[in-house]
Amino acid sequence: MSLPLPFRKRAPRHQVRQDWVDERLREARIVVADVANHSDHLIRLACDVLVQHGEPPAEREDARILLVVLEARSPRRAGRHRPEPEDRP
Repeated sequence: MSLPLPFRKRAPRHQVRQDWVDERLREARIVVADVANHSDHLIRLACDVLVQHGEPPAEREDARILLVVLEARSPRRAGRHRPEPEDRP
């Protein structure tokens, strides 16, 4: 059985990891704020980070919607566009 949360000591790695996540969130927010000047690939990465780690639920939902818009712009990348097989006699 583990100790209750108030009595646990937080390892230094937890703070380091949280700092790293906070930095990635900051970078993702910068990319999404300036969508016009970034590649679709970078925007997708930023949206993935925000969907997973975004703090308010509205931010997560907005990032998810932006991913849908990006996939609609490039259906081939999403794997939805498949050439139909040609019928040869």
